[in-house]
Amino acid sequence: MRKTLAALAVASLALAGGLAVPAHAEGERFVFVSHAPDSDSWWNTIKNALKVASSQMGVTVEYRTPPTGDLADMARIVEQATASNPAGIISTIADFNVLKGPLTKAIEQGIPVITVNSGTIEQSKEIGALLHVGQPEKDAGFAAGERAKAAGVKKFLCVNHYITNPASVERCQGFAEALGVDLGNQMIDTGLDPSEVKNKVSAYLRANPETDGIIALGPNSAEPTIAALKENGMAGQVFFGTFDLSAGISAAIKDGTIEFAIDQQPYLQGYLPVVLLTNHARYGVIPPNAINSGPGFITKDNIALVEKLAGEYR
Repeated sequence: MRKTLAALAVASLALAGGLAVPAHAEGERFVFVSHAPDSDSWWNTIKNALKVASSQMGVTVEYRTPPTGDLADMARIVEQATASNPAGIISTIADFNVLKGPLTKAIEQGIPVITVNSGTIEQSKEIGALLHVGQPEKDAGFAAGERAKAAGVKKFLCVNHYITNPASVERCQGFAEALGVDLGNQMIDTGLDPSEVKNKVSAYLRANPETDGIIALGPNSAEPTIAALKENGMAGQVFFGTFDLSAGISAAIKDGTIEFAIDQQPYLQGYLPVVLLTNHARYGVIPPNAINSGPGFITKDNIALVEKLAGEYR
């Protein structure tokens, strides 16, 4: 009993970031399946979190992702992970219709699943996952839109670099709803190529000069948008918010180009599921409800606290 209580105490301290010693070195293996293409650097924070959590808990975590972000490939990766019979699977729900089947089959095979990042709490429950760790995306978009509305924004552009992910559309929809307008053609599909993003943003702003607000959905869309605004002389002249953080976004917040960045705290999306699955495997304990990792807002007022951690812990 004393050993069990001590192990639980160690695990609890690890959750709080207070100790880096695993409860037991039992070597469980987990698989983390992401929808992100290899080129998406935003996921480096989650990869770092997996490394930290695996070291602290004495487990192995395999990070797998479709190289180009193809969701059919992601579904096959989930199936392959299931066939390897890991102690648990951590997966995004980038497309519920595509991933529901493979994730449900994993659960039916007796593999615990925690969903993270994209998807909703309701979708996670329908799949049968233990819980969801992430940011309610439409709510986050709505919160961003409320800030834009308070600043007087009437016409906006949502720069969507990953339009095939329904969660990205929810962000844009939430933003539009907070403003009390239809999304319509105010969302553009830019793709991931930085030059294409920049060119499409510039073209949209030329064709829609009444645009007074921009919301980007992450570094892949925000950083080329920064370049477009600086090139056409609109930097600091248009209300501009973004999701997520990077060194480029941090600099733009400090110089006034970007009003805020929405922080969904991706470190928690990587770290917590590994710790939770390890405790579930060893002791049968798991929180009963989903965990919201965001949204939080990063502005000039608090950027100094987080900018040096961007890409690693923030």
